[in-house]
Amino acid sequence: MSDPLLQLKKVIDALYPVPPADWEAFAGFWKPFTAKRKEVLTQAGEAEKYLYFVVEGVQRVFYYDEQNREATLVFTYAPSFGGVLDAFLLQQPSRYYYETLTPSVFLRAPAPELLALINQRSTLSYMIRQGLTNTLSGVLERLVELQCYSSEEKFKKLLQRSPHILQLVPHKYLANYLGIEATNFSKLINKVKI
Repeated sequence: MSDPLLQLKKVIDALYPVPPADWEAFAGFWKPFTAKRKEVLTQAGEAEKYLYFVVEGVQRVFYYDEQNREATLVFTYAPSFGGVLDAFLLQQPSRYYYETLTPSVFLRAPAPELLALINQRSTLSYMIRQGLTNTLSGVLERLVELQCYSSEEKFKKLLQRSPHILQLVPHKYLANYLGIEATNFSKLINKVKI
């Protein structure tokens, strides 16, 4: 495994390369953190205290409604950012949970310090805005899929976007993410040519 800070820099450079002084300031906040399997890192009702950068492992953001129905909203895995982003940026209580599905290794940065730095440095602010714009674009695309696509089309789209996901994430969570019954998800795995 390569140096986690180098992995983070590579992701940042792909979003929007920042000047060396801004990178040094940004990189200084990130500390190693590990979590066990099925560990809830962010509870609904709590502010998101950290922004995570996933080095190893798989996590999910999920929601429980008043009837205890569960909705898996997003998966995170290396190399990507993780956590409940709206709660992080707004510093308001989260409506969602952030949970590890496998043992996980992260870098994490504390919210108050990182947000203050981002507000002070325009290149970091722009880089974050680029990342959020990409994320919003993906969310809008996912909404179209959920509302317009058949179960088979949603499954195929997921495999086009993330062909490795079947090996990373337990199928019950993938079925939930797609809004498909687990038995129908199993049928799709057998039916759709991968």
